[in-house]
Amino acid sequence: MPLSADARARLLAVARGDEKADIVLKGGTVVNVFSSELIKTDIALCGSTIVGLGSYSGKVELDCRGKYIAPGLIDAHMHMESSMLLPGELSKVLVRAGTTAIIADPHEAVNVGGTEALDYLLEATEHVLTDVYIMIPSSVPASDSDTNGCGEFTPAMMKRYMHHPRVLGLGEVMRYADVISGNPRMSEKLNMFGGREYRIDGHYPGGSGNALQAYRLAGIEDCHESTTGKEALEKLRSGLAVFIREGSGAKNLEAVVKGLLSARVSLDNCMFCTDDKHTAEIRKEGHISACVRKAIRLGVPPVQAYRMGSWQTARFYGLRESGAVAAGFKADIIVMNKLDDAEPSAVIKNGMLLAGDDYAAEYDIPVPPALRSTVHVENLAPERISVQLEDRNRVIGMIPGQLLTECLREKISGRDGYFIPDGKYNKICVFERHGRTGAAAAAPLKGFGIRGGAIATSVSHDAHNIIAAGDNDADILNAVACIREMQGGYALSAGGRITGKLPLPVFGLMSMQPCTEVEETLAGMLKEAERLGVKKGIDPFITLSFMALTVIPSIRITDKGIVEVP
Repeated sequence: MPLSADARARLLAVARGDEKADIVLKGGTVVNVFSSELIKTDIALCGSTIVGLGSYSGKVELDCRGKYIAPGLIDAHMHMESSMLLPGELSKVLVRAGTTAIIADPHEAVNVGGTEALDYLLEATEHVLTDVYIMIPSSVPASDSDTNGCGEFTPAMMKRYMHHPRVLGLGEVMRYADVISGNPRMSEKLNMFGGREYRIDGHYPGGSGNALQAYRLAGIEDCHESTTGKEALEKLRSGLAVFIREGSGAKNLEAVVKGLLSARVSLDNCMFCTDDKHTAEIRKEGHISACVRKAIRLGVPPVQAYRMGSWQTARFYGLRESGAVAAGFKADIIVMNKLDDAEPSAVIKNGMLLAGDDYAAEYDIPVPPALRSTVHVENLAPERISVQLEDRNRVIGMIPGQLLTECLREKISGRDGYFIPDGKYNKICVFERHGRTGAAAAAPLKGFGIRGGAIATSVSHDAHNIIAAGDNDADILNAVACIREMQGGYALSAGGRITGKLPLPVFGLMSMQPCTEVEETLAGMLKEAERLGVKKGIDPFITLSFMALTVIPSIRITDKGIVEVP
């Protein structure tokens, strides 16, 4: 924002040392993202701006001797909806963890509520603790193999948002086959955002060879789907920025970082993202700070790790005033006791040292009624989820710690020509919940491991129909009925009764409750899931939510049935 002559004169006077700064951080060791050095110095702040590094005096002086100071961290790609919190409540959690800005792709909400959902999220993120930048969803629906709530989010709908000051470009282009084939509808979207003013985010799991070259040629600039160092290296070499993901459902950082370090390549075009991460994990281990910490322990030089968590993301997205501790940059700063831990002991946002009152304040705005009534499921008869036996049925095989699945052909048990689920082969079901088709589908699932019950959720990427899995039909249908009653959420059923539930009435994805209440309820449900056979440390709700995502190989299920993904 342009400065008035008087404001500029004051900042320059403080920078020269002629006047006292509002706040001075005294004697800390700064992570310099430009020179890759650690420099002991004072930092002078005036209002929301860093005005100088050197020797300064201030109206307020904070003793930072023995401490490390770094720029606030930035998540290069995340979906706010996956936190299950409204934006204001989420921002408190993120800032405590040292994340002062996020690049958010709201395609989860838009799949459910279209432009009304996007309008709400833009308004709801205007005055929260974190800076929230928005990527306009590119792939709504994510495929033609399932049924979402809003239908297609068209180029005409996108145009009205392009000049919003916090819109940075086009969100992850998941319909990679449309990109590579030159689909006219997708090409129109790419052309709209294909200029220096905007970025175009990618999503191409396993992309390689000539197809990857075509994907890059079309204007895609990054990808967060690499699961191995080899895959990440090929994408780097093709000119894509690599967003290294460490979320709740997909933990790819170790494999990718080890592979890139082994290849001895530059990490200057690599950034950190979480994609989808629950707040309980954020509060326990950190957010982008957890990525920085883990990368350092794997051998990434500390300053390089902080660059990947701040400056490199800011530079990539054109956030010219973010990502560094230097004169002229926003005073978004984290103060730490230990460099390698990346755990903030204090956070300064827009020049203000955040304290208890900032975290207790209310930042959320009212949610429109239509966005709190999005679950419309009628017929829950058992025959709607029957699965006929074949010589060898297609089985969805889960891969631990990955979003990828494998297509298995296995002989499964049954009776009277129909599959009967058990602890080894659960039944997975999807119910269209937007009131558009009323369709349902089911298939065998291996690797989930529920015994004596079922789990259901209305969080089901990306169309967000209701998805459920269990070892018997009665509990599956009981859990789905509970989701309908709550207008979205998580549900557990065992022995014909609901043993845990978490209402998520906003889009069927987000709670209206405080973080602590959501986490307490979820913690109890995770324990109940363990009792039903889910391995400890596995979040069955996140895992289940990706089983309908038809843009990740190799087999999924939607309301239209089993889909094999090339």
